[in-house]
Amino acid sequence: MIGVAENRASNVVEVPLDLEREILRMKKDLNAVILAHYYQESEIQDLADFVGDSLELARRAAATDAEVIVFAGVHFMAETAKILNPHKLVLLPDLEAGCSLAEGCPAPDFKKFREMHPGHVAITYINCSAEVKALSDIICTSSSAEKIINQIPKDKPILFSPDKNLGAYLAKKTGRRMLLWNGSCIVHETFSERKIIGLQMEHPDAKLIAHPECEESLLARADFIGSTSALLNYVQSSSARKFIIATEVGIIHQMQKSAPEKVFIPAPPDANCACNECPHMKRNTMEKLYLCMKNKSPEITMAPELIQRALLPIQRMMEMS
Repeated sequence: MIGVAENRASNVVEVPLDLEREILRMKKDLNAVILAHYYQESEIQDLADFVGDSLELARRAAATDAEVIVFAGVHFMAETAKILNPHKLVLLPDLEAGCSLAEGCPAPDFKKFREMHPGHVAITYINCSAEVKALSDIICTSSSAEKIINQIPKDKPILFSPDKNLGAYLAKKTGRRMLLWNGSCIVHETFSERKIIGLQMEHPDAKLIAHPECEESLLARADFIGSTSALLNYVQSSSARKFIIATEVGIIHQMQKSAPEKVFIPAPPDANCACNECPHMKRNTMEKLYLCMKNKSPEITMAPELIQRALLPIQRMMEMS
């Protein structure tokens, strides 16, 4: 709860705000839409207009007629919404909500990578900066990548960036040789195979399901591999009653809502920490969401020329997926 500041001179008593009610009121006043990723805190997911993975949220951002887009996610996601809506106000509750994949692929280095391999098609995971998007041929998400790769002529070599684990999984799945950028997600690389084997021994009836950003050794043990949306769909349709979830724990909230009779066990990290939570996603809170709507800040801004260059590979993704 946020309180109204007390004015001692006029004896105004601090009154706690109902954050959810105030956010919904401001949403109506601003003609805003709230988009939230599956990895957000459960209370933010519950009041959002749309909850989804990166591809679903990009589609929602492209289709919205709202005047203001409030993106409860990370920086590259809000940037994508701004690229798709250059004349709209796009807000992000915390500008420091970044991404280890995006940070590990600086645009100047990526530009050199492209220049070293001029005959390659650059397919770039959406978890990257606007500058890197602008240097790419096609953007993809974990749910659209395989379909996009299969549309590239087989004689055309591919650069895949910035996630080496997702790239290796896709290379194996599609049979395509790809040059991979050496990047990874800090959350998906922390899962402990040893501890997961222990969980499987403790729960032999549980299905291990994993996001393709996980390391290959863990993916080899998985009963199902897919994007966050695909994982959610799988637990809804599977006859299994128990699942070990190897992705960021925020998705479990939607799983519990859609299949309350089933059991969901978060995959443990190697250390005794909350490393299966994305620290960037969790920077967004209800208080920050309220304040960003109240102040219409922080706002996502970028140069029109950058928006135009970054838009083309995003449009190709949406057409091909």
